[in-house]
Amino acid sequence: MLFGRGAEQAAIGRLLDEARGGRSGVLVLRGEPGIGKTALLEHAASAAGPEFQVIRATGVEYEAELPFAGLTLLLAPGLDKLTALPGPQRRALEGAFGLAEESVPAGGRLLTGLATLGLLAELAAEKPLLCLIDDAQWLDGSSAEALLLAARRLQAEGIVLLLAARDDEGAFPAAGLPELRLAGLDEAAAAELLSAAVESGAPAGFAGGSVDGPAGGAGRVPPDVRRRVLAEARGNPLALTELPAALAAEPAGSAGSGRLPLTSRLQLAFHGKVSGLPAATQTLLLVAAAEEAGDLAAVLHAATALGAGPDALAPAEQAGLVRITGPEGAAVLAFRHPLVRAAILHRAPLRQRSAAHRALGEALEDGDRRTWHLALAAGAPDAALADALERTAERAEARGGHGAASAAYERAARLTPDRDGATRRLVLAAEAATEEGRLEHAEALAERAGARTDDPFAHAMIAHVRATAHFWRGDHPAAYRLLLDACTPGIEASHAARMLFQAFHAAWYVGEEPVGAVLDRLAGLRLPPGEPAAPLVRHLLAGTLPLLGRPAPPLPSALETAAEARRAGAVPSDLVQLCGATLILGRDDETYELAAGLATEARAKGAVGMLPTVQFFLAEAELFHGRHTDAEVTATEALALAEDTGQRQWVSQLASLLAYLAALRGDAGSCAALVRRALAGTGPGGAPPAGEPWAQWALALLDLGQGRAADAADRLGPLTTGRHRHHVGATRAVPDLVEAAVRLGAPERAAEPYERFARWAAATGQPWAHALRLRCQALLGPDELAESGYQAALDLHRGSGRPFEQGRTALLYGEWLRRERRRTDARPHLRAALEAFELLGARPWAERARTELTATGTAAPAGPAGGPLAVLTPQELQIVRLAAQGRSNRDIAAQLFLSPRTVGHHLYKAYPKLGVASRGELAGLL
Repeated sequence: MLFGRGAEQAAIGRLLDEARGGRSGVLVLRGEPGIGKTALLEHAASAAGPEFQVIRATGVEYEAELPFAGLTLLLAPGLDKLTALPGPQRRALEGAFGLAEESVPAGGRLLTGLATLGLLAELAAEKPLLCLIDDAQWLDGSSAEALLLAARRLQAEGIVLLLAARDDEGAFPAAGLPELRLAGLDEAAAAELLSAAVESGAPAGFAGGSVDGPAGGAGRVPPDVRRRVLAEARGNPLALTELPAALAAEPAGSAGSGRLPLTSRLQLAFHGKVSGLPAATQTLLLVAAAEEAGDLAAVLHAATALGAGPDALAPAEQAGLVRITGPEGAAVLAFRHPLVRAAILHRAPLRQRSAAHRALGEALEDGDRRTWHLALAAGAPDAALADALERTAERAEARGGHGAASAAYERAARLTPDRDGATRRLVLAAEAATEEGRLEHAEALAERAGARTDDPFAHAMIAHVRATAHFWRGDHPAAYRLLLDACTPGIEASHAARMLFQAFHAAWYVGEEPVGAVLDRLAGLRLPPGEPAAPLVRHLLAGTLPLLGRPAPPLPSALETAAEARRAGAVPSDLVQLCGATLILGRDDETYELAAGLATEARAKGAVGMLPTVQFFLAEAELFHGRHTDAEVTATEALALAEDTGQRQWVSQLASLLAYLAALRGDAGSCAALVRRALAGTGPGGAPPAGEPWAQWALALLDLGQGRAADAADRLGPLTTGRHRHHVGATRAVPDLVEAAVRLGAPERAAEPYERFARWAAATGQPWAHALRLRCQALLGPDELAESGYQAALDLHRGSGRPFEQGRTALLYGEWLRRERRRTDARPHLRAALEAFELLGARPWAERARTELTATGTAAPAGPAGGPLAVLTPQELQIVRLAAQGRSNRDIAAQLFLSPRTVGHHLYKAYPKLGVASRGELAGLL
C-alpha cells in the first residue's frame, strides 16, 4: 500500500478514467531519488487492471550510447502492428529499431516520434493503453525525443503516458507537458511508513511510500535511531526504509554520514549491503550494473568468465538487491532501485569496471553493444577498435541516433592513434552533437578539434559546427561572422556555397550590410558545371540584390530554378530557401506553387522536420493572395509541428503570422497572446526572436484597424527603417506606415520608406505592387493627383487576387471622395470595400467602411451570415476538407501526422457544428 500519496493517486486515477472514455493524457512525475516515483507507476499499473494493456520501459544511465534502446523496449509488444503504419512511418521505426537496412531519412528523428504515436495508437485500438517510463532522465536521447514528440500530440487515442524522472536541473526537459512534483511525506505518513517497514522486517519488498513485503517481522528500531531516521529522511520513503539499519550499525555517539547529501547516504547504505555479500556475488552484481539492457544470459556468461557462476546470483536476490522477471530464455535482471546500480558502479575500482566491460564485450555477439563494451574497457589507443566505433557511429546516424553517434565518434577519437584521424572524428562528433541539439557540447568538441590542427578545411568544418550552434541559439551575428570568415579561398566552392547559404540565413536577421557581404561572396564563387548549388546561387542573387538597390540579372522562374537544381542532384531540403528568396521580389504565386509542392512531397516522404519552414512560406503566399482561412489552417498546423519538434525559430515566425491574421480580424486578445508566444525569449546579447518583424507588423495593423494611427506609426517607423527593413514583412508594411503617417498629418515620417518601397515595387514588375505604390502616392501627393492615383491603383488591383488590399484601396478612395463632397461617387467604392472586408472577416475594416457608407447618406447593407465552415477550428476544417474528398480516417491521419482515432474524434465534433450526420454530406458544404 501507499502512504501519504492520496493527491497523486487521484491525479493518476483521473487520467485512467479519461482513457477509459477515449481521451489521452500525459503526466511527468518528478522528484529526488527514492521519493516514490516508481511506487506511483506500480500503483497506476495496479489501478489500471485488466481493462488496460500495460507496456513499460526504464532508462538506464549507461544506455545513452545505444540509439532507441528505451523505445525498443517500450514498443516491443507492438512490433507485429508495424504494418498498419503509413509507409514512411513504418520505415522510420524499422530503421530506428535496426529491423531494416535502409537509413532513416533526413529529419527522420521527428518522423520516428510520429511513428511512435501511430504505433501507440495501434496498441490502444482494442483497449486503453498505459505506458510507464521509469528513470526517464536516463533514456537515450533518441528515445526521449520520440516519446516527447508523441506525448505532445496525444489527443483521443485512449492512452495514458506516465513518465518518472528526477528533478535534477536539466534532467529530462519536457516543456509543455503537465508535471507533478513529489515532495517528502508529511510527518504522520512518514511515521506510519517507518513503522510498517520495521514491522514487515523485509525492506527489500517496498520503497517509495509503499509496503508490500511480508508482514509480521520482528524488527524494532530504538527510539533515538527512529528520531534520527525521521529527521534525516525528510519524508523520503526510500530513506525511511533503508536508514534504520544503516544508522543502527553506526558506533554509538557517532555522527556517521549524516552530513552527506541524502542520495549519497542511500548509496552508502546500499554499498554496505553489497559489501556484506560473497565476493563472487559482488562480481556478478558489477557485471549486471555495467550491462545496460538487463540481459540475464549475457550477465551470467560474462560473470562466469570472471569466476562468478550462476550460483552467485541467489545471495543478491535474497538481499533484495535484484529481481529476475520474464520467461525462461528471455529473462531480465532488474535492480531494486537505480541507486543500487549506482552504488555498485561507484564502489568498484576502474580496473574492475574495465574487466566487467571487457567480459561483457566478449560475451556478446558481434554488434554495437559488443563494440561499446570493448571500447569502455580499452585503456590505450586501438586503431581497430576505433574503426569499429566509427562504424557504430555511422549506423547510429543512419538510424537517427545523433547523440549516440556523437558519443561513439568522440570515444573513437580517444582510441585513434594518429592525430589527424582523431581530429576528423572529433569534428564528426561535434556535427552529430549539433544535430542532437547539444549545442554546448558540440562547441566544446569543435574547440578541442580546432586546437589539434592547422588544416584550413578542418577549421572550416569546425567553424560550420560552431556557427550552427550559435544560429540555433539565436546569436545570428556570431553565426554570420564565423561562416563568412571560414569561407577562405582554399575552401572548395561547393562546400563554400553551402556555408554561404547558411551565412545568408544568419545575415538576414543581422542587417542589410551583412546580407550584401554574403551576396558578394556568393557572386564571386566559381561553381563547377552541374553543381546543384549553382542555379540556387543565381536565383538568390537575382532575387535579393534589387532589394538592396543594386543591379541584378533577371529573376528566373522559381519552378525552373528548382527543376534545374533537381536535375543536378539537389534534394528537397536544398530548395526550401528558394521559397523565401522568391517572396523577396514579390513572386508570391511562384512561392505558393513551389512551397505547396514541397509540402506535399514532405508529407509523402515523412520529412517532418522541413514542414514548418515550407508551411511558413506557403502560409505567407496564401495570406498575400487573400486566402486567409487557408493561411490560418496552414500556419496553425505548422506551429503545432514546430513546437512539437523544438524549432523555436519557426514557432516565433508562425505565431507572428497568426497574430497578423488575428489583427486583420480585429481579435485583439488572440493577437496579443500570439505575439507574446512569438517574442518569448531572446538570444544572446538580447537578440530579438526571428518573428519580431511580423509581430510588430501585426500589432501595427491592429492599431491601424482600430483607429490608433499614432501607435501604428510608432511601431512601423522602426520596422521599416531599422535593421529588419529588408524583410518581407517590413517591406510590405510600408503602405500601412504611409496611411498611418498621412492620418497623423505627418507624411514626412513615411518619406524615406516610401522611396525604398517605390524602388522595390518597380523591381518586382508585379501589377499588385504597382497598385500599392500608386495608393501610397495618392495618399502622399497633392489632391489634384489623388483621384488618378486611386483609379489607376484599382485598375491594377482587379484580377490581382488580393481582395484585402483592393478593399483598402477602394475604402481610401471612397473616403477621399466623401471628403470632396462627392457622396454619390464614393458609395460604389465603399460598398465594394465593405463587401470585401466582410467576406474576409476583417471586422475593423468592415466597420470603418460601414461608417463611411452611412456618412454618405445611404444605409449600409446587413453583413452576410457566416458560412457553415466558419464555426470550425483550423484543425477541424483541415480534417473536414480531406474527409470531403473521400479520404479515410487512416489516410487523413497519415497526411496530418495524427492518429486515426484523433481524426475520428475531430470529425465527431465537427458533424453537429455543420448539421450533418455523415462524411457523405460534407462534399456539398465545400
